[in-house]
Amino acid sequence: MAWTKEWTKVEGYCTKETIYEKKYFKMGGVARVTMANTNPKGLNFISPKGMAEMCACFREARLDNTIGVVVLTGAGDKSFCAGGDLREEGAEKKPNDFNQMIDVHQNMRLLMKPLIAVVKGYAIGAGNHYAYHCDLTIAADNAIFGQVGPRVGSPASGTDVAYLARIIGQKRAREMWMMCRRYTAQQALEWGLVNAVYPLDKVDEEVEKWCAELVEKVPTCLKVVKASFDEELEMMPHHTIDYYPTLINPTYFGGPEMRESMQAFLEKRTPDWGKVRGRPADF
Repeated sequence: MAWTKEWTKVEGYCTKETIYEKKYFKMGGVARVTMANTNPKGLNFISPKGMAEMCACFREARLDNTIGVVVLTGAGDKSFCAGGDLREEGAEKKPNDFNQMIDVHQNMRLLMKPLIAVVKGYAIGAGNHYAYHCDLTIAADNAIFGQVGPRVGSPASGTDVAYLARIIGQKRAREMWMMCRRYTAQQALEWGLVNAVYPLDKVDEEVEKWCAELVEKVPTCLKVVKASFDEELEMMPHHTIDYYPTLINPTYFGGPEMRESMQAFLEKRTPDWGKVRGRPADF
């Protein structure tokens, strides 16, 4: 199915961090939300402002009856989203700085239309959350997935963590979150983290085919199917991201553990947990 017109930016929804565009087939439209807060190395990072803008784009797409499918992607080929920029955030991050992540995931579900993540390059931290919270995830062959929270001191909890186990199983989800390793597109496909992998120079063309198939489906039926899958998510505890860190360690945010982990990451060294845990007398 051919496009009837090219991508058009939607006035009032395009900023330095987020780009919202629409494009149409005969049977219906596709909206594209692009994370575009790109650093000089070509990596896309997310900020609280960017998350709020993403939510606004999802709400707009939900209310637009001409739109049948929404695509979430990152600017360029080097990253989908590499998480938050710790060099800007630093160790003074507060609990509420994390909680907009919950709003993004809720707006993904409330969209009531198929949401496809198109992952090129790095999908790390929050980027990995976004990719696996979408209904479908399509990766370029250069995609890299992973979590870094326990390595850099940036906590996540509740549904953000637990939902991954529904997708790839408990053992693999715990490995991804606890070990902080990186996984190739092929590994992600084998684990069930993504639906398909295509060559980088072909992935956009292939995504168009997925969109074309989806806009031919009955809109209300797709809404019901999506809501049925998401109903299981609604049964999971929706704690804010700071809930478990503050429950387990009330002084975590801004405290020595968080400071040491983030400082070590920025200095490219291994954290010295002896400073935090204390050392045996004969150490």
